[in-house]
Amino acid sequence: MNVPLSTHAESKQAQYIFLIEDNESMRQSLIGMLEFLGYRVQAFSCATDFLQTPIQVGPAVVITDMRMPDMSGVELQAELIARGRTIPIIFISGESTVQQSIDAMKQGALEFLVKPFERDQLLAAVMHGLELDAGYMRSYVEEIALEQNLKKLSARQLETFELLAQGLNNAELMARLNVSLATAKQYKAEVMRKLRLHTIAQLIALKKNSTKN
Repeated sequence: MNVPLSTHAESKQAQYIFLIEDNESMRQSLIGMLEFLGYRVQAFSCATDFLQTPIQVGPAVVITDMRMPDMSGVELQAELIARGRTIPIIFISGESTVQQSIDAMKQGALEFLVKPFERDQLLAAVMHGLELDAGYMRSYVEEIALEQNLKKLSARQLETFELLAQGLNNAELMARLNVSLATAKQYKAEVMRKLRLHTIAQLIALKKNSTKN
């Protein structure tokens, strides 16, 4: 069963929840609660159906039961990792082994809630997960923008960028590039302009984030 996205009016930033729960009663209860709170929910009765649906929206989180007939929550989590999709996952379970919970947390699960759980526990995990995914999205956008802007740099400017990212000052730039102070400042200004940055601290942070990703 595939429940369409909520048709509620969009908020300033839509927030999405992918729910995988084979118990009809629990699934409908969670859909009602989450949609009432303004989240856009897409629900599935099995992990296989969910995996056939591209995740092309965000920020988003996955809420999944641990014990399902087609594959376990841990197996679903491993498949998402294999596909390279970083998305916060919240596990809910009435029956699960200690090893399953350990494996889920090792693979980066955001939260593991045992049924019956408190509504506030789930909502706190959802809000945390959405914040994390929004951060992943920002990092990805920044990385793509950096890649595009770096293509605008000449070989000399690209060399200057790498040196600036190491925190070198003007005197050190002069020595490494074997140029005058005026030329070093010119290269530096051109790099900052093409990358649309205002401070060296921004440049260093951008480089550091792109390296992490």
